[in-house]
Amino acid sequence: MSSLYLDETLDLASVAAGDTVAVTGDEARHAVTVARVRVGERVSVGDGRGRIVSGAVTSVEGRRLELEVDGVHDDPVPAPRLTLVQALAKGDRDELAVQAATELGVDRIVPWAAGRSVSRWEGPKAEKGRARWASIVREAVKQSIRSRIPDVEAVASTRELPERLRGERVLLLVPGAETPLSAVRPDGRDLALVVGPEGGMDPTEIERLREAGGEPVRLGDGVLRTSTAGPAAIAVLSVALGRW
Repeated sequence: MSSLYLDETLDLASVAAGDTVAVTGDEARHAVTVARVRVGERVSVGDGRGRIVSGAVTSVEGRRLELEVDGVHDDPVPAPRLTLVQALAKGDRDELAVQAATELGVDRIVPWAAGRSVSRWEGPKAEKGRARWASIVREAVKQSIRSRIPDVEAVASTRELPERLRGERVLLLVPGAETPLSAVRPDGRDLALVVGPEGGMDPTEIERLREAGGEPVRLGDGVLRTSTAGPAAIAVLSVALGRW
C-alpha cells in the first residue's frame, strides 16, 4: 500500500484521474528527504476531509512533490459519529489512548479535565496540550491511511461536558456497571465514550453525567488502564455500528 501524505491546504474536490497534484512544504520535505520518495513510486495524498488521491510520483524537489493521479477515493461523513472524551492522565497514557483511538476510527476527541486527573491543562498549557494531541492524531491518520482527520477540541471541565455532548448518546465507561458495552445497540444518535483518568471517575462526576443523560457501561469484569479503555470500547462499538 502506498504511503499517505496529508495537505489540508489542498482542494482535492475537483481532482480526477490524469490530473497532477503537488504537495509542498514540510509534508513534501519529509517525503523527499526522510522517506526518500523517488520518481515512479506510488503515494497517496489526502486533504483530511474525506478524499484521498493516489498515483505515481512524477517530480521530486526539496520541498515539492508531484504525482499523476490515477485513483480517487472518497469517504462519506461517518454517521453516526464516534466521540472519545478522554480524561487527562499522567505520563503519556492519555496520548497513547488518543493515538490508538484514531487508528481505530474515532471521529472526534474531547480532552477532559476530570476531578482525578493528575495532569492539568491551564492557561497557555491548555492550547499547547490540545495542539500536541492534534499532532498525534494527524500522524495516526497517516499511519492508518484514514481520509478524515478527527477534530481535537479544547479541554472541557465536567461542568462543560453535557453541553459539549448535547444530542449525543453518552456512554460512561465505569467498571462494575450493570450494563455491558456489548449490549448497547446504536439508535441513530452520535455516540460519545467517556473515559476517566487513573483511579477512575469520581462518583460525583458519574452522578452529574448520569443526571445529564449519561449511561454507565462496563468493559468486561476487569479494570482497564485509561490508555486502553477508550480504544477497546471503540473496537466494540465499531462492530455494533457495522464499521468492521
